[in-house]
Amino acid sequence: MPASPSPQPATDWTQKSHELADLLARTALSDRKAFARLYELTSSPLLGVILRIVRERDAAEDVLQEVYVNVWRAAQSFNASLAQPMTWLASIARNRAIDSLRRRDAEPQTVSRYADDDDEGGGDMLAGLASDAPGPMELFEQAANARALKRCVTGLTREQQQSVALAFYEGLSHAEVAEQLRQPLGTVKSWVRRGLLALKACLERAAQTEKAVS
Repeated sequence: MPASPSPQPATDWTQKSHELADLLARTALSDRKAFARLYELTSSPLLGVILRIVRERDAAEDVLQEVYVNVWRAAQSFNASLAQPMTWLASIARNRAIDSLRRRDAEPQTVSRYADDDDEGGGDMLAGLASDAPGPMELFEQAANARALKRCVTGLTREQQQSVALAFYEGLSHAEVAEQLRQPLGTVKSWVRRGLLALKACLERAAQTEKAVS
């Protein structure tokens, strides 16, 4: 039986954030190669954000194209000292998705909690987390800075780090993560849920500590 893939180290999370910030800076200078790489790294999780609101795949993909048009035009407004790259991108995605619903005179769906996906792996990972677990975008918004996030990720178990990283940065579904890690689907769902809850608790403590010393 082939060995399981090695886990994504906690440092990769912050490295990925730095890479995205660099790609946004280069996109602001009209670097098309950087923009293409940015799309490659972020389109899957951003589609998950949009799908939680729009709910229809074709419509969500149309919105995704609008998002990247906006990103191309507004990349110069990104400030890495004020927001995580994925937080900034997800905010654009949410706004465009809600605008799309308004154009169709429809009500937006709740975006802060996610119904569980079925055992056949349907649905995007970002739309398939247990109802009491926070979403990855919520966690990034909660992180005061990259160092706090890195410390909290380091506190996760090896399995939690790996499964959450695959789900968030690769945009894989529960079933796809289970297949890649060669683990039962239920086990992977538990790792993701517990990992996200642990990150939420850690980031809340970090925020309280920062507030107390400021």
